[in-house]
Amino acid sequence: MSTNNKTHFGFTEVDESAKAGMVHGVFSSVANKYDVMNDAMSMGIHRLWKDAMMDWLAPRPGQKLLDVAGGTGDIAFRFNQRAKGQAKATVLDMTESMLIEGQKRPEAIEMGARLNWLAGDAMALPFADNSFDVYTISFGIRNVTRVQDAITEAYRVLRPGGRFMVLEFSAIPNPAMQWAYDRYSFNVIPKLGELIANDRDSYQYLVESIRKFPRQEVFAGMIRKAGFEQVKYRNLSMGIAALHSGWKI
Repeated sequence: MSTNNKTHFGFTEVDESAKAGMVHGVFSSVANKYDVMNDAMSMGIHRLWKDAMMDWLAPRPGQKLLDVAGGTGDIAFRFNQRAKGQAKATVLDMTESMLIEGQKRPEAIEMGARLNWLAGDAMALPFADNSFDVYTISFGIRNVTRVQDAITEAYRVLRPGGRFMVLEFSAIPNPAMQWAYDRYSFNVIPKLGELIANDRDSYQYLVESIRKFPRQEVFAGMIRKAGFEQVKYRNLSMGIAALHSGWKI
């Protein structure tokens, strides 16, 4: 009988020790269709959400970014563009196949030596304390086995004055709108996954994982617990996604 602590993989209860491997399987399966599926699922709106993230972050030349669960590099590329091509970025992801896809993109070639790609674990970052000016994680923190541990690690690797920002699917405060969004999510997104990525199960997990993630104010409390100050959040598209921000003072 297992003595592991339990967590969730979508709506299924699993041992904590098993979740990382299951998540790795999901993203290894969809890596070569990940960017196409993002556009299809959100009708391109994910691009506006990421732009809103950059608006709030206001990247500056010379800043050093760590983008965790950075996948194919969307956030790192945007950050560098906003910093006039003069930022340094590390994209860390647990799934090497996602990183390989990102390195094929023209923006990666353009950034050259200012961009590092690294396979690693959000709960045990392979960096010294006080290493980065900005830490971002987009649509990835809900996949982490122990979310609080990942936030604590973010605090550790940020320099004093550093910024922590999360873009994640969230909850719509309006019950009628949430009902309509649920119908779309559970009925349409897995079918899109089957058609485009030939993988219904991975996108079924995705929509389930969103519903298991803490609501906006609860998640803000977790960020404060790690030591961050001036913690705020902004809803995007009525709360389908949310941005959370905190500062290491």
